[in-house]
Amino acid sequence: MSFAGVSVIADGRLRQPWAVYPGTASPSGYHLLVVEDYSRTKRTPNGTSIACRPFMLGGHRWVLDIYPNGKRPESAGSISIFLVLLDDEQVARPVKVCFDFSFVDEAEVQAPACVRATEACEFSTDASCFGHSRLITREDLEMSGHLKDDCFAVRCDIVIADPLAPFIEVPPSNMRRHFNKLLETNVGTDVTFMVDGETFVAHRCVLAARSAVFMAELFGSMEEGIISDNAIEIRDMDAPVFKALLRFIYTDSWPKMEELPSCMEVEGDVEKGRAEATWLQHLLVAADRYDLQRLKSMCEQQLAGQIGLTSVTTILTLAQQQHCSQLKEACLEFLNVQSATALQGVMSTHDWKHMSTTYPCVLNELIAKLASKV
Repeated sequence: MSFAGVSVIADGRLRQPWAVYPGTASPSGYHLLVVEDYSRTKRTPNGTSIACRPFMLGGHRWVLDIYPNGKRPESAGSISIFLVLLDDEQVARPVKVCFDFSFVDEAEVQAPACVRATEACEFSTDASCFGHSRLITREDLEMSGHLKDDCFAVRCDIVIADPLAPFIEVPPSNMRRHFNKLLETNVGTDVTFMVDGETFVAHRCVLAARSAVFMAELFGSMEEGIISDNAIEIRDMDAPVFKALLRFIYTDSWPKMEELPSCMEVEGDVEKGRAEATWLQHLLVAADRYDLQRLKSMCEQQLAGQIGLTSVTTILTLAQQQHCSQLKEACLEFLNVQSATALQGVMSTHDWKHMSTTYPCVLNELIAKLASKV
């Protein structure tokens, strides 16, 4: 809840504030009332109130009225307190408000409080005052722990159930769409790349902001590619992979299905799966090459769903090469749950023998996992 100011009553009257609080436009908040020299307020006649300092909340002016000796004869000997709507002009429609009064030990304590789920009161020009005729009897207050050093504090929590201001819907972020349009229209591009015979243009500042490698390459001394005819030639990368890389840099999102390379448009689920796995592996390598960790993790996640008996060796080798610990663990766990026959089939392939020779540590990790099952 927002803080809507504090009123201090001392020596039986409202004291000048030590600070000015502008109030809050929020539809919920709280106002503090501190009563010092309580014993002097006991002389206040029944029916006599002490008005607190007006405050703004939810587009309306409010004030607390406290009657130290009750508002009416039947509430004499009790403290009455009311929340009053102070709007100067005619209220166009009733203001529905839930509010609650509670004691606090010190004025400095401003911890949020829950407003009791009571029926909302409708404040209007004709009905501008609601509250408690008997908040507490003076006898009960004096016997309670609320009164300390002849001082007590009351907190009024207010929630406007029907705010004056209409609900304004904030649209979702469209930054991705704008940056994607910037990439597609080529407006303001200032760097050209040549990848596998295909030309790509981009914006240096965008690339540098997203990739530390591009920052060093475009604005530092690092030379990742070969400059030819005012274009930076990127070697060892397919054009569809670089296109997906650029799309991610500008939109921070995974390429759409229609943007995937045409090489994946093959017949048969098996061939399509292999083509997709190959493309994912190349994209992961590119993400690692340009230090795009989020894209790298996204590729790992996609590849984890591609793990099978025919692909696990290739994916495991890639995970070891690119330091993808989570993907590597997924591969090892997949092998760990296979039958002896299936495991023997994987290990009899040329790819597995090459991997285990190149990275013997991977084989050792698998052996340790298998041994733990025994």
